[in-house]
Amino acid sequence: MTEFVRSLFGRRARRRWIHLILGGALAMPYVFVGQLVVGPATDSRYVFNDLPLQLLSFAVGLPLATLTAALFPLTRSLEAGAVRSLCGVDAGLLARGPARSRAAKGRAAAWFTLHLGFGGVIAGMSLAVPPFAAFLTALPLLVLFGGKQSVELPEPLEQTWVLALAPVAGVATLLALAGCAAVSGSLLARWAPALLGPTPEDRLAAAEARAADLAVRNRLARELHDSVGHALSAVTLQASAARRVLDSDPEFVREALAAIEDTTRRTVGELDAVLGVLRDGDAPGTAPAPTLAADLPGLLRRTRACGLRVTDTVGVDPDALPPVLSREAYRIVQEGLSNALKHAGDRTTVTLRIETADGHLVITVDNPVALTPSCRPGGGHGLRGVADRARLLGGTAEAGPAHGTWRLHVRLPMKGPA
Repeated sequence: MTEFVRSLFGRRARRRWIHLILGGALAMPYVFVGQLVVGPATDSRYVFNDLPLQLLSFAVGLPLATLTAALFPLTRSLEAGAVRSLCGVDAGLLARGPARSRAAKGRAAAWFTLHLGFGGVIAGMSLAVPPFAAFLTALPLLVLFGGKQSVELPEPLEQTWVLALAPVAGVATLLALAGCAAVSGSLLARWAPALLGPTPEDRLAAAEARAADLAVRNRLARELHDSVGHALSAVTLQASAARRVLDSDPEFVREALAAIEDTTRRTVGELDAVLGVLRDGDAPGTAPAPTLAADLPGLLRRTRACGLRVTDTVGVDPDALPPVLSREAYRIVQEGLSNALKHAGDRTTVTLRIETADGHLVITVDNPVALTPSCRPGGGHGLRGVADRARLLGGTAEAGPAHGTWRLHVRLPMKGPA
């Protein structure tokens, strides 16, 4: 019994009832237009006082509602929002954007017509039934205290047993109204996902948006790994080297501390740039991403300050490289040097070559295979990030031992996908 009462008068039923009343309110302009058609067609000047003509006007107005919904794509967004808020339908089952395809517009128009149709009927019943039910409930009292002359009733209704059952009939009509509203609201809630749900095109667009967001997140993760990872490796080695010669070589300690300061300051700037992209999508005023043209000398200087001997050969003008290629090439070189710092240790020699061959920018980093296990602070995702960068630019990346050295060899096209 409790479940039955809740299904008729519970919170969900009341909210769906409100949704139907809104549908009736939306139907009123179309009913008025229908009256303008039905009145002259039936030679009736008082359509509003004639229930059959009112129903006919309602039937004439509904096709106009269908046409309106088909012409305005935003109808789906508005209706889906109302269904989410009032009908208790899971938001994941409903489309969020306007209808774009012909099929989506047709389904949204069908839903709009159903909403206005059910809503118009329930709204009309909600206006007429409660006063009638109140009259039936109070009818015995009116006859008892005012006499049968106070109320003009048809002769069959003047019988005593009919008057006694009038309050029961009044309550029954209210229950019937609540039942009709509950059933109508339940049907609309059941049909909403089929008519207002996402189409295959909507799902494809959502999947593409998620893929684009994931690509941005992956790119930012690579930027953070390359920038912060290299800085931490460099600062760790610089601090370690300075600690070992703190008493014997104060000049080296001063240079190491200066290098640490320069490295951390630059890394904070790069971190601000990446976080600015996360916050605003496009962060004006933040530090630009480092490039091979502008930042390679500083990268080599900071790496050498860690105690790594770097022999570099640059056979290409970095200023002539496309900006995207220059930026990604800088990160690849940075990762190669960072790996040498972490795995080969300081006081070792690294050979860096940047040249062109067959329309490609070729980056090669050679360093001795790890000398001491203690110089391996742990694995990372750097080589995977290098491979991802190369693939996105249409190039290739290879890393592994070669003739007693560890070689990172990357080929990036000078033109094309970059």
